[in-house]
Amino acid sequence: MVKTIAIAGSVALAILLGGIYLITSTADPDEQFAQCRAGQIAGGSAAIGGPFELISETGETVTHEQVIDQPTLIYFGYTFCPDVCSIDVSRNAVAVDILEEDHGTIVKPIFITIDPKRDTPEVVADYTEIMHPRMLGLTGSDEQIKAASQAYRTFYKAHDQVDDEFYLVDHSTLSYLVFPEKGFAEFFRRDATPEEMAERIQCFVDAV
Repeated sequence: MVKTIAIAGSVALAILLGGIYLITSTADPDEQFAQCRAGQIAGGSAAIGGPFELISETGETVTHEQVIDQPTLIYFGYTFCPDVCSIDVSRNAVAVDILEEDHGTIVKPIFITIDPKRDTPEVVADYTEIMHPRMLGLTGSDEQIKAASQAYRTFYKAHDQVDDEFYLVDHSTLSYLVFPEKGFAEFFRRDATPEEMAERIQCFVDAV
């Protein structure tokens, strides 16, 4: 009788642990990262991010699965941007360095242009080389850039490109933290400092 009860108890415990593992392994990313987020995301994290196909700075066609192969920080901008982009991208590069130096955490910085007319692979490569040695630059056709932008719900609108070769491009300025398989996790506004970004990103990395 005691042996039967013990066996039944073991089976029940195994079922319970299996259930806990299933719930944990299939948990909603919004719940998984709740303690790391600064606020709620309209529509949930699943509403941001998705597949894309772009051209790398070396001229190769790449997909989101190929480039998001580790924790990744994505920024949409353009190399001719007079101030905002360089400030934001430099800030992201500093955050990436803090993570590596203080925690040994490697995060890939990615720059996706929203000005493919001027930002050829060669131009983007020169830009990312200056910004960070591990930064990956991506460009593409108008259609490819538009699809990637829409996936991340970004905004951009170029001024007159016909009569002005020095045209500017209005665009949103968020940075996106993305993980392989899990996808989008968080966005960072322009007022976030490198230290704040590094601290929050590490929280997400620890929670994965």
